Amino acid sequence: MIRELSATEWQAKQGRFVALWTDANFAYALYHPGELVFVALEQGGYPALAHKGAGWFMRLARDLNGHVARGFEAAPPAIDHGAAPDGSGPWPEFARHPAEGAHQVAVGPVHAGIIEPGHFRFDVKGEQVLRLTARLGYEHKGILGLMRGKSPAHAARFAARVSGDATVAHSLAFAHAAEQAAGLTPPPRAVNLRAIMAELERLANHASDVGAMAGDAGFAFLDARFALLRELVCQAAQAAFGHRLMMDRVVPGGVADDLAEGGREAILAALGAVEAELPSLRRVFEDYASLQDRVVGTGLVPPALAEAYAAGGYVGRASGQRGDARLSPGYAPYETFALYVPVEQAGDVAARIKVRLEEIPESIRLVRECLASLPGGALCLAPDPATGMGLGVAESFRGAVWYWLRLDAGLIADIFIADASTLHWPLLEHAATTSILADFPLINKSINGSYAGGDL
Repeated sequence: MIRELSATEWQAKQGRFVALWTDANFAYALYHPGELVFVALEQGGYPALAHKGAGWFMRLARDLNGHVARGFEAAPPAIDHGAAPDGSGPWPEFARHPAEGAHQVAVGPVHAGIIEPGHFRFDVKGEQVLRLTARLGYEHKGILGLMRGKSPAHAARFAARVSGDATVAHSLAFAHAAEQAAGLTPPPRAVNLRAIMAELERLANHASDVGAMAGDAGFAFLDARFALLRELVCQAAQAAFGHRLMMDRVVPGGVADDLAEGGREAILAALGAVEAELPSLRRVFEDYASLQDRVVGTGLVPPALAEAYAAGGYVGRASGQRGDARLSPGYAPYETFALYVPVEQAGDVAARIKVRLEEIPESIRLVRECLASLPGGALCLAPDPATGMGLGVAESFRGAVWYWLRLDAGLIADIFIADASTLHWPLLEHAATTSILADFPLINKSINGSYAGGDL
């Protein structure tokens, strides 16, 4: 549903807020499960929204387009850190916590290892974290501007590179938006191949992150074993689709390539290896008291807060939220596979691990069923040079990824991207305050927000 609202209706609108953005004439707000409303800009501004997740989006609209949310208190920029092109300029300011004896600990934006940049400022008293302020925007790449003026076929390469670990999900959400705008339905074989790639991506990321969390808790052998399982999945993806991450394989209209010869066997062998080892690895999480001590009750995200931020993926589902874009609003072919979505209530690191561990065998089942029912026929349909608006979604391993675009004679006139991580960063700030500073690496990995996903 897409409809225009008056300024009063815009501010009074209730629902599960997902994203906000602006173009030259309107401000748009997206609500789950796909309700898009908009209000006309007046003198370069629009009424501010009070939804908890709206703040960052209003800051981004100000930074990118100069559009001001009237009634929104001044806040730090989303992507502009005040530095001059030569690197000079003021450092970001962080207010100090008023508690007696509190001190600040700065981490980043450059981190140890090969990791995305982000600045974390902790207010700490002893070991207890009193407040965490996350400052992002260090990966701003102007990707929305790069996609404007291009055909969906050419812009698809940019969508695939918004957040590399979720390249299939971003490509799929972009394709869904472009296909809706062009009035195009991809061929059934392409739809199934897309689902296979999406579930392999989910499986690989869950395995990698679960292992990394075990490593942060001191269980290096679990980290090594899960890393091996991820590697097996990536090797199968290379054999089946010609790329370890399956980048540039999902395109508007279908898929770029068919399943390679021997690809089916490679995928099934990898799934069998993961399935064989997963039960014994899972028992370590459940049986070792020292590991349970690190993850149970650590990094709490209460269900009410998860609901307020419309949290998705394993972050939301570990805190009682049942949303999954594969089911609501839903897209093919998941309506045919009786999808199981695990939900926990505790909202801690342990619950987020448990949700991931339960999603791994479900992804294995889905890939096998997609392979078993893989239809023949065309792989891709070329869209006509259309004029229209499209809204597309895909469920990444982190949660829903949304794309909105407007086509004018087959070229992208405007576009916006909303990654699930954008609404999860405030939850990380809260979760950190429920534990000690030494637990932050574990909490951060359990939520694993994409720094790049919101850096548009």
